[in-house]
Amino acid sequence: MTSISAGTASVPRRRSGLRFTDRRKLFLFCLAVPAVAYVIAIAVYPLAQGIVYSFYDYNLLRRGGRMTFVGLENYRELLTDATGQRALINTFAFTFGAVVFEFVLGLGLALLLWRDSRFNRIALAFLLIPVTITPLVVGLIFRALLAVDYGYIGYYLAEWGITDPRGLFAGTSTALPTLIFIDIWEWTPLVALILLAGLKSLPGDILEAALADGATPAQRFRLVILPLLLPTVFLALVLRMMDAFRVFDSIFVTTGGGPADATNSMMVYGVKQGLQFFNIGYASAIGNVTILCIAFMAAAFALLIRRADVRANET
Repeated sequence: MTSISAGTASVPRRRSGLRFTDRRKLFLFCLAVPAVAYVIAIAVYPLAQGIVYSFYDYNLLRRGGRMTFVGLENYRELLTDATGQRALINTFAFTFGAVVFEFVLGLGLALLLWRDSRFNRIALAFLLIPVTITPLVVGLIFRALLAVDYGYIGYYLAEWGITDPRGLFAGTSTALPTLIFIDIWEWTPLVALILLAGLKSLPGDILEAALADGATPAQRFRLVILPLLLPTVFLALVLRMMDAFRVFDSIFVTTGGGPADATNSMMVYGVKQGLQFFNIGYASAIGNVTILCIAFMAAAFALLIRRADVRANET
């Protein structure tokens, strides 16, 4: 009897519960649940709700808030309405005008700051100051600077007859270019920083080999630096394009979409329809069209960069 009990006592007990890999997966799942729930509550659910509302004639000013299904009528109205067309054209013009200049100037600054020296580090620190200011504050600063009655810049421009007596923001032909200039002033340093990071990560042996082969600076830039920099270029262009296409702050505090809808963007137009006229269905359609435009432009950038990368690898 004692031998049997001793034998049974010597058998190790089997550990109960999950294996280590299963416990690890469960732990990671528990960590991911709050983040996924937050994204669903903040991003996915409002987006799905906006898609649903865009198919309805839904106005909060209507008695009872009754919703009437209208299908694609809100989208058709956006594409046929003169104000909606102007907002779409202004948004594309602002985006491409700002992003093109920011990329060209940012690439030039990145090349100038590529060499690691004390002066370049100090210059880069001062160069990043505009990025640290919020777009709302930047808009207020430039509205004060360009005011014709008390602005340090706008007063003299109007006094010397360089601009319209009412100021740059009051002219239909100067308001949008002025806003593009403000965006370029603020975000060119960010593009330069992204491209500078890409330049710093380029392999030095390839550059030294190109220099040893007798390649000129223009040839090194066109045949070596630019092809290797394409992923960083894609990142900079997509980030700025997505941010510029949904511009709102600087326009809202400077022109409010005027004069005569000359600076009316998709985001400004959508906010007006949703929060000023409480036309939720139409505002949702404007927001969805904005998202689709950003997605198509990002896909176009990705296709162009991929083709350029393939062509560079073939050569």
